[in-house]
Amino acid sequence: MPSYHVHATTSARPDTVWHLLIDGRSWPRWSSGIDELVEDRSSGLDPHGRDGVGTVRVFRSGRTVAGERITEVVENRRIAYEDTFNPALRDYRAVIELGPTATGGTTITWRGTWSARPGIGWLMPFVLPRVMQRGADDLATYAADHA
Repeated sequence: MPSYHVHATTSARPDTVWHLLIDGRSWPRWSSGIDELVEDRSSGLDPHGRDGVGTVRVFRSGRTVAGERITEVVENRRIAYEDTFNPALRDYRAVIELGPTATGGTTITWRGTWSARPGIGWLMPFVLPRVMQRGADDLATYAADHA
């Protein structure tokens, strides 16, 4: 099964990074790979930006629309999700973990596994690790700049 495992570090505190992760509405602000949270296709979004287990967040990137269901939340430390629909991936599961640094910042570890769908899916082992590294880097930079 293909996988990725990426890391980033930010000077922002873990709770600052956490608030960006748990609020699906913030993802288009900090991720250069996400154009929009498609709210009318999402479900269970928390009005206060604290999406919980079972929330489905649907994101648009260019013409591609994909949905993810939150499967686990450990406050300020871990969020896990799985795909609900994705045109290129099957059985996608990901975990984002946050840890404190010795200087008060945060380490971001983002890892995932998937199965490829026929067609464009064969490209994903080459593309997805870079896309996810960019997402982790974007999160780290945005959190530091807006702490």
